[in-house]
Amino acid sequence: MENVAKTTQSASFSERELEVNKKLPGVYCELTKIRLSALVVVTTAVGFIMVSPAAIDWLMLLWTVLGTTCCAGAAAALNQVIERSRDSKMHRTQQRPLPSGHLSAAHAFVIGVVLSYIGVAILSFGANIEAAGIALLTILLYVLIYTPLKARTSLNTIIGAVVGALPPLIGSVAAYGTIETGGLIIAGILFVWQLPHFLSLAWMYKEDYARGGFKMLPAIDASGGLTSRASLMTCLLLVPLSLLLTLTGFTGVLFAISGSLLSIWLSARAYSFWKKRDDASARKLFFGTIMYLPILLGLMLLDRETIQWIELTGM
Repeated sequence: MENVAKTTQSASFSERELEVNKKLPGVYCELTKIRLSALVVVTTAVGFIMVSPAAIDWLMLLWTVLGTTCCAGAAAALNQVIERSRDSKMHRTQQRPLPSGHLSAAHAFVIGVVLSYIGVAILSFGANIEAAGIALLTILLYVLIYTPLKARTSLNTIIGAVVGALPPLIGSVAAYGTIETGGLIIAGILFVWQLPHFLSLAWMYKEDYARGGFKMLPAIDASGGLTSRASLMTCLLLVPLSLLLTLTGFTGVLFAISGSLLSIWLSARAYSFWKKRDDASARKLFFGTIMYLPILLGLMLLDRETIQWIELTGM
């Protein structure tokens, strides 16, 4: 009977272990914020393609994408290690791998460090050392500066926007070998875009952020006046930034018109948020920013191909 009990207990343990292993890929995806990392990789790829000559080095682009993916996942994992206690207090983050107990902090830390080494190494050997250096800087800024500041000052959003603006530079430097005008402008667009994106999100979850001890702007701006004005002004800045890409020759008239109209559309949502200052208008702005970025990046690439086709055909 004792042997039967031990066998049953062992079988039960094996079933639990198997269940954990089945969930592990999903847990790792959540730890590395795979969906957010995918957006980071897209902006990196666009930065690479936009400053590349007519003949794109597709193999280098592949290595750049792989390296940036690892670095983005590393930053997300290390961020969650630091914020695990605060995440456990917030409704929207309680089910993340560390607060929910699916992973230990040590496990997540090792994953973050290993991914950092792999990502920087891939960029160093597959692209160039300059791109790898920017990727390493991005991880350090995100983990050592932005993450601690979230609990200290509402200015953390600006630092976070700087971090989010660096991936296009990784791509453009990988392709061009140095910081280039087009890459800087795309990075500027990413920087400005993130401000209404994060401010509208922070407004929707202001109570939850306060519960976790994060110092977001809506926490000290109860009326929403400053938050909504900042969102509107930054959306309006996207119009001249779109035109600047055309003025510097990286895009043509197609992007100048479509990019400006798209930015005006987003600004209209920001204007609605400024007038109403409620969760519904903030949500519309937030989802507007989510739609805006991939459409804008797609328009950039489409316009680039149109310009090159015209140049090749001599039209």
